[in-house]
Amino acid sequence: MNQRKQNTPTIPADDDAPSCNGHEHRGLAVHVNAEACERAAAIFRALGDPQRLRLLMLLEAGECCVSELCQSLDESMPAISQRLRLLKSERVVRSRRVGKHVFYALADEHISRLVTNGVMHAMERPISKSD
Repeated sequence: MNQRKQNTPTIPADDDAPSCNGHEHRGLAVHVNAEACERAAAIFRALGDPQRLRLLMLLEAGECCVSELCQSLDESMPAISQRLRLLKSERVVRSRRVGKHVFYALADEHISRLVTNGVMHAMERPISKSD
């Protein structure tokens, strides 16, 4: 009769097991605010669409009205308006009305840096394993 050896995980001896003594930690100096993390995640989701990101890159150059954005991106007004509505709801862009024109701009310098840094990082040469 041929008996097969069962593959059972080896449990480390007590002296081999990783242990953690709370006194050995330096402690965290930063309080992680769950609500702020949820808000930041929503902003990153809003920035995560390539079409919205193209729109934000145009706004990085300066304030634009919706018709300028449509022309620059060669897209319909409803498509651009829907993207802008989402971005505005997440406070990524702000708007102002002048007569019949609605002008959009990036909400603030934080958003500007997020957009610029994200695109710049994407343009970097990937790091190879040999680097």
